[in-house]
Amino acid sequence: MDNFQIETAQNVQIGHQVAGLGERILAYLIDGILILGYVVLVSFLLEQLQVTDRGWGLVMITGLPPFLYFLIWETFWNGQSPGKKAMDIRVVKLDGTRAGFPDFLIRWILRVVDISLTSGSVAVVCILINGKGQRLGDLAAGTTVISEKLPTRLSGSLWVEVPQDYIPSYPQVRMLTDAQMQKIKNLYQEGLKFSNDKLLGKLSQKVAQIMAVQPREVPTEFLARIIKDYNYYTQK
Repeated sequence: MDNFQIETAQNVQIGHQVAGLGERILAYLIDGILILGYVVLVSFLLEQLQVTDRGWGLVMITGLPPFLYFLIWETFWNGQSPGKKAMDIRVVKLDGTRAGFPDFLIRWILRVVDISLTSGSVAVVCILINGKGQRLGDLAAGTTVISEKLPTRLSGSLWVEVPQDYIPSYPQVRMLTDAQMQKIKNLYQEGLKFSNDKLLGKLSQKVAQIMAVQPREVPTEFLARIIKDYNYYTQK
């Protein structure tokens, strides 16, 4: 599995683990099975109801959800389809931030070339020769697909004690993954260890940018707060 580093405008490097080709293929197969299952189910129900008039309405019911499957799921499920969720992979922007509807739309349109017309061969070749796990749609949209699986359990290293009466300040922290949080905590601890205020300041800016929040505390207190907030939500 490839890894790549993204250096932000604040010169803070965030590591990403690119989703493996096998993981992406399995995710696609899972989604394909779900799409096929939907079509078979709808066709069975129509047959049981003895619906013989296959007008535009029925065509839309049968064909539109499979046609828009990936666009709808990835847009409203933060870069994941059920198949991607099952494989713990996600579509994100190259800087690690959340992708938006225009990005998913571009990927969906180019899926025709990447996968549909070429049986996935173009996508496979692009992913193999590109060091950041990008097919044509990703290259055009500035996105990639990352793995959220961790090589080791992070529960011990991420865990901090949270009082029962603790009140979190930043619910947006829930958009971060374990991998991102681990990287943040590592950099935070490194900054404290070496009294590196510059690192802590830049890290605080980057985290606030990803979460789209305006910190109310100084960098060290803000970072400590989001680490505790993250534990509050993940320990519930």
